[in-house]
Amino acid sequence: MTANPNGQSKNGKALQIAARALSKGAPAETKTRKILPNSDVIAWAAHRLHHAIFAVRGSLGESAAEILDDAVDLLHPEIVSAFQGSGQSERAARSHADRCLLALVRALPKIQRILMVDLKGAFERDPAAKNLTEIILCYPGIRALCIHRIAHELNRLSVPLIPRMLAESAHDSTGIDIHPGATIGSGFFIDHGTSVVIGETAIIGRNCTLYQGVTLGARRFDRDASGSIRRGMKRHPTLKDNVTVYANATILGGATIIGKGSVIAAGVLVQESVPAFSTVKPAKIQLSVAPTRR
Repeated sequence: MTANPNGQSKNGKALQIAARALSKGAPAETKTRKILPNSDVIAWAAHRLHHAIFAVRGSLGESAAEILDDAVDLLHPEIVSAFQGSGQSERAARSHADRCLLALVRALPKIQRILMVDLKGAFERDPAAKNLTEIILCYPGIRALCIHRIAHELNRLSVPLIPRMLAESAHDSTGIDIHPGATIGSGFFIDHGTSVVIGETAIIGRNCTLYQGVTLGARRFDRDASGSIRRGMKRHPTLKDNVTVYANATILGGATIIGKGSVIAAGVLVQESVPAFSTVKPAKIQLSVAPTRR
């Protein structure tokens, strides 16, 4: 803004009016919170946890312990803020955050073991992969899955808001949208990854593979007598072990189960269950090829 000779903003009054209007029009939930968790801090904490789990030291040569300590220090006040926002006192929120972070830290070795199986699966299923380091640093699927497994653990611990914010940090940086409530088995591989969507109640078995543009979504939303959406219902599909879903396929519905070892071809819409060891593909498409005018 342009300043006047008295050092005040020429449009200071307009700014104040706009600020008051924005504050008045904001949702009551956010206005009544003293402090909201900081999405930038949470995104950086996710980045640090990814590096700690895979022992990526970077140019500063930090140890995994130093990186993990930094990540925990970043997350703690954000989790406290989330608990306070859910109605807890500051003292109770700090105590609850301490317990949840301790549980997360204790779960990290298990999460790492699962991610190592994911990493191996990525290497075995992608001929373009040169080595594990390339996958860790360059593959959006592994990054999104690493953050998801952390977010899923915090979601299991009933930490409010933070799991979704972690998931959205992964979504922002990878284009892969995985709800922290989704249950995903080991050996999972998302190739390329852009525009993959995995809904809250999806269940994915071991050694499954998804390609870019795949949606595991809801077919419809059940409603109660008043017309409100029923929450907590199984809305998203189940993939049994060793299922492969190719690019831009869409699988919908909480009752939809894709049987073990099945393959869903690119671009298919599936809204009913598929038996084990089946291949689902669209009807043959007749292509027309004609010479181009010169």
